[in-house]
Amino acid sequence: MSKAYPSDLTHDQLELIAARLPANKERGRPRSTDLWAVLNAIFYVLCEGCTWRGLPGDFPPWQTVYTYFRRWKKDGTWQRIHDEFYVLTRLVSGRAESPSELIIDSQSVKTANFTHEDVGYDGAKHIKGRKRHLVVDTLGLVLRVLITAANVGERDGAKQVLANVKAMGQRVSRVITVWADGGYDGNPLYRWGIDVLDWVIWVTLRPTERKEFVPVPQRWKVERTFGWWNRYRRLSKDYERLTQTSETFIYLAMIRIMVRRLA
Repeated sequence: MSKAYPSDLTHDQLELIAARLPANKERGRPRSTDLWAVLNAIFYVLCEGCTWRGLPGDFPPWQTVYTYFRRWKKDGTWQRIHDEFYVLTRLVSGRAESPSELIIDSQSVKTANFTHEDVGYDGAKHIKGRKRHLVVDTLGLVLRVLITAANVGERDGAKQVLANVKAMGQRVSRVITVWADGGYDGNPLYRWGIDVLDWVIWVTLRPTERKEFVPVPQRWKVERTFGWWNRYRRLSKDYERLTQTSETFIYLAMIRIMVRRLA
């Protein structure tokens, strides 16, 4: 019998996620692993920030848990669940399936000592590590995240992540405006948004005459999303060898946030 941890899913939350997991293969042995325990173990790693090998002994073997996590990462299961929950969360909030406004921002984070791939130095933030390029709606819900080396510029990252958002199709059919900060300023990015995306990228700046913190309209909502991630110790740094794994843990964090609202 497993202990109860704060990161555990409730039965209602489990049903929402389990209904969207791939079915067991018809051939071969029937699945004997308790998926509730596997999911709880995955969310334990996300929330507590431990290594896979550091999972408490009352969870399934760490090799089993990691195998499921990796399999659902590679076949796109986690991103598909995230996208379905994204639409459901907007609908239960009384919003349309597609937002009309988006906010883009980036966050540079340090990497673990053993992480060497896609690592760079952000001269503006004085951080050696990776950069999270994030696009959210006005509810703060993530549409797409892109992880790059920290030395990749905001405008270059914006083109990649916004192109990924555009590829979502009908789910972003109403988008007109993308709000950004001064790091995205420049006519080339504005023209690219008009010509390629048919979206207007508006740069809004903080008032320079005031020294205290002033929330900038719309832009503060992406900062709130970054704040949500502080609850998940696995996201305090980039501990992952592959950037795809880093992106997957962010989608997992958003899945946990949304499933708690939906259940």
